[in-house]
Amino acid sequence: MAFKKNILCIGAGYVGGPTMAVIADKCPDCVVEVVDINPARIAQWNSDNLPIYEPGLDEVVARTRGKNLFFSTKIEAGIKKADIIFVSVNTPTKSYGAGAGMAADLQHWEKTARQILSCATSPKIIVEKSTVPVRTAQAMERILSSGGGSLHHEVLSNPEFLAEGTAIKDLENPDRVLIGSRETPSGIEARDELVKLYSQWLPKEKIFTSNVWSSELSKIAANAFLAQRISSVNSISALCEKTGADITQVAKAVGMDRRIGPHFLNASVGFGGSCFTKDILNLVYLCQSYGLNEVADYWLNVVKINEYQKQRFVLNMLAAMFHNLAGKKICLFGFAFKADTGDTRDSPAIFVARQLAAENARLVITDPQALENAKADLVDLGKDAVLFVDDPYEAVKDCDAIAVMTEWGLYRSLNYRAVFEAMRKPAFVFDGRNILDHKELFEIGFQVYAIGKPGLTHL
Repeated sequence: MAFKKNILCIGAGYVGGPTMAVIADKCPDCVVEVVDINPARIAQWNSDNLPIYEPGLDEVVARTRGKNLFFSTKIEAGIKKADIIFVSVNTPTKSYGAGAGMAADLQHWEKTARQILSCATSPKIIVEKSTVPVRTAQAMERILSSGGGSLHHEVLSNPEFLAEGTAIKDLENPDRVLIGSRETPSGIEARDELVKLYSQWLPKEKIFTSNVWSSELSKIAANAFLAQRISSVNSISALCEKTGADITQVAKAVGMDRRIGPHFLNASVGFGGSCFTKDILNLVYLCQSYGLNEVADYWLNVVKINEYQKQRFVLNMLAAMFHNLAGKKICLFGFAFKADTGDTRDSPAIFVARQLAAENARLVITDPQALENAKADLVDLGKDAVLFVDDPYEAVKDCDAIAVMTEWGLYRSLNYRAVFEAMRKPAFVFDGRNILDHKELFEIGFQVYAIGKPGLTHL
């Protein structure tokens, strides 16, 4: 059954752009418009050089842009003609005032709500797509009803559960789509409209409906649970290094328990990205606000373990390299927070690079997608402190060590004999993602240190 709606998304970032592209692709009878206050970003969405790298995104945009998918800065006009409005604006961690460093900064979200109030000339279904604190929908409802007019807008929660690097696949074939609404006749009617939208390509059993508060909280809870698994395995990796156990073997044994499962049990230098730390700190702040201090402390420790893991990685490098990094040239393999994305937000590589620079090491950074973002992240270090090199074979020349920061497949397939020959000796490899063949590297001549494993060293 054809589904014809005018759909607007306010916010053309990592969530809004890909989500609307897939909706336009799957719902050809809908007109989908993505608007943003940043004209440079919109210009990129309208070019052959999209503002974000995501496998499969270019192809989806090419099929739909100019047909039923449009990008513009005309926010007011878009609001007036839209039937459904997705709000996908940035909700970063607050950096000022009460809750600084933990609470979500909702100023962009509130400005958007007020803009909808001032521009709307007909009832709208408004969909929270940004990650927001539980009960944010209530605040939006209060703003939207403050005009004293006769219009009634329904606010739904439809959190995204995308993983960067697989976002298009996640949108086309998600584990679930969650839609929360007020459990009133008008709320359920609006929710059913969003169910019809997703039903254009998804079976009904994948569309889960709930009350709006459960939906809002589920997004933050899901990220907290995933991050907790990573911190748990990373905490055990520290014990493995002290006892001679191998974290890869321990994680496999634990993951074979069907009650636990194998996912998110790969030890690493730590998690990054725009969501995990931000959402957990928001959860901590919410719990503290409700007087749930023990719950807040539990989740805060997930973040503390992640910070500890990054610190431990640098300290292990320092100890292995004779407690002196001054003047030594260290190449970071990867800077994105994970493979298959150019996103460097909260990447562990930022912390590691800064700590190494503080030890007066000379840095070389290579990454197939994230070099421009890396330059922006480290601009304050000065152009003489860091080199940015596209080709990993060029990047390692005369280096004392390699630190693997991102699990790009490229780094698994390099000719490490050629890499070894290009480096100063002794040549060190610190595998922060446990993706390399450590025995092979050792046989080539490297001093090899990995996460949660005994070091392989000729020294």
